[in-house]
Amino acid sequence: MAASRALSTFRLPPLPTIREIIKLFRLQAAKQLSQNFLLDLRLTDKIVRKAGNLTDAYVYEVGPGPGGITRSILNAGVAELLVVEKDSRFIPGLQMLSDAAPGKLRIVHGDVLTFKIEKAFPESLKRRWEDDPPNVHIIGNLPFSVSTPLIIKWLESVSQRDGPFAYGRTQMTLTFQKEVAEVDVGVVHFTPLTQPRIEQPFKLVEKVVQNVFQFRRKYCHRGLGMLFPEAQRLESTGRLLQLADVDPTLRPRQLSVSHFRSLCDVYRKMCDEDPHLFAYNFREELKRSKCKNQEKEVARDSHRL
Repeated sequence: MAASRALSTFRLPPLPTIREIIKLFRLQAAKQLSQNFLLDLRLTDKIVRKAGNLTDAYVYEVGPGPGGITRSILNAGVAELLVVEKDSRFIPGLQMLSDAAPGKLRIVHGDVLTFKIEKAFPESLKRRWEDDPPNVHIIGNLPFSVSTPLIIKWLESVSQRDGPFAYGRTQMTLTFQKEVAEVDVGVVHFTPLTQPRIEQPFKLVEKVVQNVFQFRRKYCHRGLGMLFPEAQRLESTGRLLQLADVDPTLRPRQLSVSHFRSLCDVYRKMCDEDPHLFAYNFREELKRSKCKNQEKEVARDSHRL
């Protein structure tokens, strides 16, 4: 009990402010990486509180930068904080935090897209998927440039129950940045469901969703049509929408989870009927068509000469 109270009452000693750290190490937000520094510790404390009770928790922070959210996490009484930072400019400032919190902060200079988190924390933390979430949390201030590929990677990990979700239904508290100069930041808290709402392979669901939203301003039938070869596109798209009972004039943002579930279920049946369908990529067909047209033009020009 005494050890638990010691953990929960831990506070960082007086340190240079984030603004002072930025000046000390001559740090600048890299526009090409969509970076933004959160300087107000009241804001970072508020973000961390969205994660819930972190007392004795094991936390994985992605993209800590100069360490604003990192400080708030450490002050929340965590058992251990692991940070993964790709930008070497931030390592010295993070090391200063590590020195101020002996045994509580681990720093990895690496890429969150390739880092293997599943063996980073004790095996004893693992929980069955049907149980309550483990005492493991992911927290991060995600720049726009990395947020989409990272979320897609984690969603696939949820479906396969690996990566951060090898411990169970690991909770995520993430901020998403919209701009660099005038930042619009949103905080989202995720907890994986015990049962998926769409019970199909992740890659199939991803393909359907991506095709729908590639024409986000058009009617949904436009993107869904790209699931099928041009020769059968009109007929197959109509069949997909009819069997899924989806209005073809709905726009992508008007489609509900129920709509996507029906579309994925029907598309899966169509792929089972035609084993080559899932491998179809309309961009590859378009490239082949362009190459053929170019070859015909070259042949015509050669004939004229």
